[in-house]
Amino acid sequence: VFIAQSRASGSHRDVEDEELTRIFVMIPKTYTEEDLREKFKMYGDIEYCSIIKNKTTGESKGLGYVRYLKPSQAARAIEECDRSYRAILAEPKNKSSESFEHDYYSNNMRPELRGNTLPFCMQPEFCGFEKADTRIQEPVSKRLSVVSRLPFIQEQLFALFDLVPGLEYCDVQRDPHTNSGYAVIQYSTAASAIYAKYKLHGFEYPPGNRLTVVFLEDGNDSSE
Repeated sequence: VFIAQSRASGSHRDVEDEELTRIFVMIPKTYTEEDLREKFKMYGDIEYCSIIKNKTTGESKGLGYVRYLKPSQAARAIEECDRSYRAILAEPKNKSSESFEHDYYSNNMRPELRGNTLPFCMQPEFCGFEKADTRIQEPVSKRLSVVSRLPFIQEQLFALFDLVPGLEYCDVQRDPHTNSGYAVIQYSTAASAIYAKYKLHGFEYPPGNRLTVVFLEDGNDSSE
């Protein structure tokens, strides 16, 4: 919930229950709304299900929404449903569905799910981000430095940065003289590192503790 709220608004203010009852899932394109309801009704009382369709052809995009009556039911569905559904808390309705679909694919679609072995940086959604983001002026690399006021827990920091595909290692280092946190993160491609910095620089983790994420020199030609 904290991650969803931060991405949506940049803060951790209270949100209406409505924003915590809707989940977004990846489904087979053959699923009907009744199929979707049948798969997720075991986790709670469903208010409605909807399948996202191509506006031109009317065909399913393989994505859908399920809205429960209670936030606890939505949380249970996210935790307990099969991982192949890639269930996450849906963005608030005031964010365009196209934008949310793009972010969802960028964060959740690993190469093996597409039936090929292309590296993630070659996937069209992700490459589109890298080429379109003209704000990146600093030298980039596959390696990132992460700093915070509080010390890191290895497993938690790994799980956070593993939201972006391509994570190779997460090395948490401790300064015996201070209580601050420092870690080195490395991805398999510069594209993944760029996206991780874009999403997680300034992110509050835990709430109230802002992360500073910068590129580290990795010895490669950054112009690539």
